[in-house]
Amino acid sequence: MNEKSRELYDLMLRKGYPEEFTRLICIEMNTDFTAEKMMHYISGEKHRLEDVADEMVAIKDLRDRLINKHISEHAQGSINKLYREINE
Repeated sequence: MNEKSRELYDLMLRKGYPEEFTRLICIEMNTDFTAEKMMHYISGEKHRLEDVADEMVAIKDLRDRLINKHISEHAQGSINKLYREINE
């Protein structure tokens, strides 16, 4: 686990979530971005396990959409550069 995932793990245990569930969530929230998003969600009131799992899926979906957006922007930039070079 990275440092942020470890912080999430500790926070979830302090909030009273079961250790096995907490461990599984933290395995999935394995980047600073995802762990911080989940910490923000967990830091409020205690949520049902189902809601935490749903939030985990939503955070992973957001991360995937952001990654795909950056890949698409990079590809578009490369295509634009190619077109500029051809037209020079």
